[in-house]
Amino acid sequence: MKTKEIPVCGLSAVQALYSKNPDAIKRLFFDHVMGRKVAKISSYLAKTKRIYRLVEPSELEKVAGTLHHGGIVAIVDSRPLRTPRPEQVRDWAKGRLPLVLLDRIGNAHNLGAIVRTAAFLGVEHVVVPNHPQQALPGEAAHRVAEGGMEHVEIFQVNHLATFCREIAPLYEVVGASVSERALRLERSGLSGAGREPRTKPVALVLGNEEMGLSSEVAGACTRLVTIPGSGRVESLNVSVAAAILMWALFEPTSRKSFQ
Repeated sequence: MKTKEIPVCGLSAVQALYSKNPDAIKRLFFDHVMGRKVAKISSYLAKTKRIYRLVEPSELEKVAGTLHHGGIVAIVDSRPLRTPRPEQVRDWAKGRLPLVLLDRIGNAHNLGAIVRTAAFLGVEHVVVPNHPQQALPGEAAHRVAEGGMEHVEIFQVNHLATFCREIAPLYEVVGASVSERALRLERSGLSGAGREPRTKPVALVLGNEEMGLSSEVAGACTRLVTIPGSGRVESLNVSVAAAILMWALFEPTSRKSFQ
């Protein structure tokens, strides 16, 4: 199957790509300022007989397909999204590796910001549904992730609610929600009825920017949690909420949240 080429823009993203997988770079374009910062990458591309070129801003914009290219664009093949195998999920749970599940996050910038936070906190796996509303890794997501895409693998499943139910024996599946049933996230952990010692790693589920979690996905979660605010605005941007919840709910043990 023929793969689609995508631009990876911005110095941080390109440097992370080169550090992690230099052979993924098929072509590299940069402006005068960036040319002085990517000599090592250019040298490698020369040795491997690949195209690298200093171009004018107008041409760089055409290559990137956006004004927001940061002065450098690497052309790569988009990576196919794998479906996690049951034995993989069991290994993740055994190693107490947290998961981030996205329920139709439609904005590529939000996807990139969530991946950036995940990489910062050491989260290695994000799962998205095969759904037309779900944003997938592309130029904008790579750029906003600031290199995080090279440290986080995005998996894809056909039906997110089904996946939530399948991993529930292994994971505490925690959905972010504004429902009255949701436990409140406090600085010291979760408050409300039903608290109990946590024995499983956490899979955090985040919903669509406008509609939140679908009723089916919310029903497949083992807990729902909400971030209490002042009430002056209705909610947080999903990528901001993701950062707060990942920091609060994911291990290390010094940050265990519901006990």
